[in-house]
Amino acid sequence: MPEFMAGHAGALIDLRSDTVTRPTAAMRAAMAAAEVGDDVYGEDPTVNRLQAVLAERLGYEAGLFCPSGTQSNLIALMTHCARGDEYLVGQHAHTYKYEGGGAAVLGSIQPQPLEHEPDGSLALERIDAAIKPDDVHYARTRLLALENTIRGKVLASDYTDAATALAHARGLATHLDGARLFNAAVALGRPAADLLRGFDSASICLSKGLGAPVGSVLLGSRDFIAAAQRPRKLLGGGMRQAGVLAAAGLHALDHHVDRLAEDHARAAHLAAGLRGIDGLRVEGPHTNMVFVDVHPEDAVPLAAHLRRAGVWVSAAPRLRLVTHLDVDDQGIATAIAAFADYYARVPACS
Repeated sequence: MPEFMAGHAGALIDLRSDTVTRPTAAMRAAMAAAEVGDDVYGEDPTVNRLQAVLAERLGYEAGLFCPSGTQSNLIALMTHCARGDEYLVGQHAHTYKYEGGGAAVLGSIQPQPLEHEPDGSLALERIDAAIKPDDVHYARTRLLALENTIRGKVLASDYTDAATALAHARGLATHLDGARLFNAAVALGRPAADLLRGFDSASICLSKGLGAPVGSVLLGSRDFIAAAQRPRKLLGGGMRQAGVLAAAGLHALDHHVDRLAEDHARAAHLAAGLRGIDGLRVEGPHTNMVFVDVHPEDAVPLAAHLRRAGVWVSAAPRLRLVTHLDVDDQGIATAIAAFADYYARVPACS
C-alpha cells in the first residue's frame, strides 16, 4: 500500500466504496467458529442457514449463496433469459455498465439500456415502449432489471410496484439488483421485504454496507433457485466449505443492518461540510453516497493531496464518496478538513 501521512490515528480513511470494509473482530470470531460442509453437495449447514434466513426475512422461498454480486446478477439473468433474449436495464445500472458485459459475453443475452430519470428510475413509458413485439426480427424481451439503491438513490416503493406490475402484464419477469437494498430500507424506515414486492428474483450483497468480506445471495422461488444452480456451476461459483464466508453474512444480517443509519448520517455531515468549500459542487447525500464535482485539472492533484492527509478517493472530475462502517465521525472531520486545506492552498480552477 502506498505511504500516506496519518490523518486519523494512523488509519487510512477510505471513501472510494463501501466494498473496502474489513471484518470486525466479532465477525471474524463467527467465521472461525462456523460449522462447514461441502456446499456443492448442499451439505454446508452455515451456507444453508444463510440462504434460508435471508429468503425468509425477505419473502422468498429459497436462496443461493454466490461469491459476488456480479455473479449473482449474471446467474439471475441467465436463469430468466435464454440465448437471444433481451433484458431491459438502466443505462447506469451495475448489471449493464459495471459487470464486464457478462450478460452478452457469457449469456448471449442482449441488454436494452434505457435512460434514467433524475430520481434513478426508468420511466414507465420508456419501459413499455422498449418491449419488443413478437417478431423474428427482434430479440425476445424477457426481463426487466432494476437496481435499488441506484447511485445511492432510493427507488420509491410505489414506483417499483408500478414498474413490476407493468412488466408482468407484458409477460416479462423481474429482477432486482439489491446490492444496497438494506440502505434503501433503512433510509425509508421500512422492512426490506416491502421493497421487494413484485420482483421475481433479487440479488442481495453482503460485502458492501453490511461489511462481510465476500458474497451475495440470489433469492427467488424454489424452482428458480433450482434452475440457477446450473449457471452458478457453469460460472465457477460452486464453493466447497463456504460456511466460513456465510457465517460473516449471518453476523452482518444480525448486527450491521440498523447501523447503516450511521453511514447515512455521516454522509449528510460530509456533504454539509463540503458545501462550505469554494470550488466544489456537491450532490447528495443519497443514503451513504456523496457526489462532488471538481474541475478536471483539480482531480489528480486533489486526490494526491487527500491521500497525503490519509483520505483515499478515486481521482476523477466527479468524485463518489461513500461512507461505511470503517469510517467514523473523526474520519469525516478529517476528510472535510483535507478538502478545505487543498482549496485554501490552491485557488479553484474556473
